[in-house]
Amino acid sequence: MQSPITVTRLVTRKRALDQSRIEQEQRSPVAADGEVILKVDRCALTTNNISYAAYGDSMHYWEFFPTGLAEWGHIPAWGFADVIASGVENVAVGERFYGYLPLASHVWVRPDRVIRRGFHDGTEHRQALSSVYNQYTRCSEDTYHRPATENLQVLLKPLFLTSLMLADFLKDNQFFGASRVVFSSASSKTAYGTAVCLAGHPKLECVALTSTGNKTFVERLGCYGRTVSYAELSELANDRPTLYVDFSGDLGLRERVHQHFAGHLVYSCFVGSAHTTDEAELSAVEGLRPVFFFAPIQIRKRSVEWGAERVNRYVGEGLQRFYRQVSAPVNPLLQVVESHGLEAAQSVISRLFHGHIPPVEGHVIRL
Repeated sequence: MQSPITVTRLVTRKRALDQSRIEQEQRSPVAADGEVILKVDRCALTTNNISYAAYGDSMHYWEFFPTGLAEWGHIPAWGFADVIASGVENVAVGERFYGYLPLASHVWVRPDRVIRRGFHDGTEHRQALSSVYNQYTRCSEDTYHRPATENLQVLLKPLFLTSLMLADFLKDNQFFGASRVVFSSASSKTAYGTAVCLAGHPKLECVALTSTGNKTFVERLGCYGRTVSYAELSELANDRPTLYVDFSGDLGLRERVHQHFAGHLVYSCFVGSAHTTDEAELSAVEGLRPVFFFAPIQIRKRSVEWGAERVNRYVGEGLQRFYRQVSAPVNPLLQVVESHGLEAAQSVISRLFHGHIPPVEGHVIRL
């Protein structure tokens, strides 16, 4: 008889994200029929994960890996995991998958629609949730997977996917008539990833809004036409159709932006929250009502129009270009910080929650 598995998990207080605890339980090492046990190897922790938690109720992120505890939840993360037990014919022990994972040592999934590229998790409670988060990619069949760039993949792919689809959405709508796009929290990886995707677009000015402390870093990125601090917002001329992309969730800043560009603001888009963990607030004191951008909707649209193969190629090739740009030896834009264990994850989550992680750092947790 095989010894039980010790499952370790990190649960976080839903209303106080800097409070977490580590729990353990014993579970059978044998996969039931139709079930696969994945051992989590590494996950990324960025402000993206804080957004998952902040909108955990309204966007159902807490529901992917339920804890059974009303006030405590699993913050989801993107990462790599290996199959240690399988009750599914076409999923073998030892295979490695990329996908959406809990901050835990193990996760149980029920592969459905198993194909060469991977599978969807068919666990009952996940069927009403966005299918983008239920897909697990078989690393051996991923043309763009490289063991040497796994840290870059877990850090950047989820963020860049949003960046790429946001840029695609804006292009798809001819920028709503704007000739200038203003980004808040311009130092965030999702923000500058979007700017990278828009680089070279004719007659479009990309303007970065950032804190005074991050201004030098943002200028060094080289993907914005102009960088101004929040205090310098009034120096931007209100002389052309402007589109605001809000990565901060700062309602006071949104009000200032809307008032400053009054009459010329053609679209206001809310993407995520780097500055607040409040629920998404889609309101503005003046001007347009902000519209929430949800990347899976644009992915679904392109999948219908282009087909899955073309979408995968579009994402994969864009990622490879982005990897090269952020890790260029002359001017690297990302410093990967690798830590070990859920205790390290607790510290990183708290620092992310309080805004104490420098924008150049990307944190990977090895389990």
